[in-house]
Amino acid sequence: MASSSSTKVSMKLLIDTKNQKVLFAEASKSVIDFLFNLLCLPIGTVVKLLSANDMVGSLGNLYQSVENLNQEYMQPFQTKDVLLNPKFQSSSTEISGFLTKNDDNEDDEQEPKLYMCSKKCNFQVTYDNTTRCPGRPGYPCGGYMNIEVRYFGNKNVEEKKVFSNIKSGFVKDVITFMVMDDLVIQPMSTISSITLLNKFNVKDIGSLQEKVVKMGMDEGIKLLKASLQSKMVLTSVFIKKT
Repeated sequence: MASSSSTKVSMKLLIDTKNQKVLFAEASKSVIDFLFNLLCLPIGTVVKLLSANDMVGSLGNLYQSVENLNQEYMQPFQTKDVLLNPKFQSSSTEISGFLTKNDDNEDDEQEPKLYMCSKKCNFQVTYDNTTRCPGRPGYPCGGYMNIEVRYFGNKNVEEKKVFSNIKSGFVKDVITFMVMDDLVIQPMSTISSITLLNKFNVKDIGSLQEKVVKMGMDEGIKLLKASLQSKMVLTSVFIKKT
């Protein structure tokens, strides 16, 4: 899967300059796909992106513990990388480089290997080639199940169909969306905009300002952090406090 830290998408903010607050943002499909994609991030990826020092609570300590753990304490068929650098399916090729740098050959990841004992007892298989064979009923074996078994057939047809659908994104590219400061999202219309202005009790239209902002990897990480800590996500990320 291609990735690029220079990937950028834009959205238009409507700012209340008197209160220095984002009222809402006008966003395209790519922005919404990116925001929805935050829900797909594995916990390990979130901790890695925010770093242990920026994490609220103890998840940072948990991540650091795995990082410091010697590989010899792991199962022979497991690696720490599964926990420290978990892979996930980005929702759109347009935003695939925002938060992670997945391998280009991620789609071709190898299946786990299967093993059985040399006697093929009951045709039982295991993922761990240090497992002792239990044998058949009445015929114990005890040999190591270390003979690799090949899998034939198209096992991942349905998985690839799902992945293909995910890569096209989550929402349709036929409508503009409204993103609130607390990341509430809804389709945008003239009526909804007017209703929101009334809700925010905006008296002076002249105090409102439009601002187009770009979102890339840096902004994506800031949005991710702010979404875990605040109800004023867009304001905290895109408006500088004095």
